[in-house]
Amino acid sequence: MPIRVDKKLPAREMLEYENIFVMDQDRAIHQDIRPLNVGILNLMPIKQDTELQLLRALSNTPLQVDVTLVTVKSHVSQNTSMSHLNQFYVNFEEIRNRTFDGFIITGAPVEQMEFEEVDYWDELCEIMEWTREHVTSTIHICWGAQAALYHYFGLQKELLPEKLFGIYEHRVLNRKIPLVRGFDDYFMAPHSRHTTVPAEAIHQCGELTVLAESDEAGVFLAYANNGKQIFIMGHPEYDRVTLDKEYHRDLDKGLPIRVPKNYYPNDDASVRPNLQWRSHSNNLYTNWINYYVYQATPYEW
Repeated sequence: MPIRVDKKLPAREMLEYENIFVMDQDRAIHQDIRPLNVGILNLMPIKQDTELQLLRALSNTPLQVDVTLVTVKSHVSQNTSMSHLNQFYVNFEEIRNRTFDGFIITGAPVEQMEFEEVDYWDELCEIMEWTREHVTSTIHICWGAQAALYHYFGLQKELLPEKLFGIYEHRVLNRKIPLVRGFDDYFMAPHSRHTTVPAEAIHQCGELTVLAESDEAGVFLAYANNGKQIFIMGHPEYDRVTLDKEYHRDLDKGLPIRVPKNYYPNDDASVRPNLQWRSHSNNLYTNWINYYVYQATPYEW
């Protein structure tokens, strides 16, 4: 899939190095198709890493995607420079009157706080309500999924006894749903979180359909409204070394942290971790773009 981004975006160089088709505005205007418009509300602290991960995940179909990076006004990022935000991001007020074929709301490192204590909670609720009428299909990731389940369905998150951290096995529950088309019966995916929405509560919510879950990590994937709202409780977009960086970051801060499960060979943190989830991650985002965005969105809003 050709991804259209600003030619100066730092992630572009790495994507091109990985032979991912990235085009700029000059080339895009000569394409005689309507590109899909996908917005990414990036709530992660190191935004460049998340940009690269999600752009990589969106790059696996022949469709052209125009990506708009979005940030919140009610929070000042401490880990991403203002020059980067000013150059590559827009805030919600700038897109309020636009429509998007797809939208992604990322996780955020605020899960141990009550939702209402998060400084941008009101703005996030406004954005989630806006997606009902302005977006064909929205993906919510990790804390973003927990926030959406709370906002839309009143499902409460719970604090885990210790951080859920590592690569966990999941099973597909309904193979007829296009979002998991092509998945194996069992697949691996990363989790990194301190809280969870109990699987029982999600299963008992009549508006939600669970598509994949884990005995250890709980629900991984669910959707509502025939895919208009999708909830991913883990981080399939993570790259090989993301958990490694998080592990050593927490060690350096003196935080209680265990070696991520099923990640390093023989749990040896000095060894390069195995990449076990990329194919299913690619499949998930490709299915989303194809079945829930491209095939569902009108040519003209």
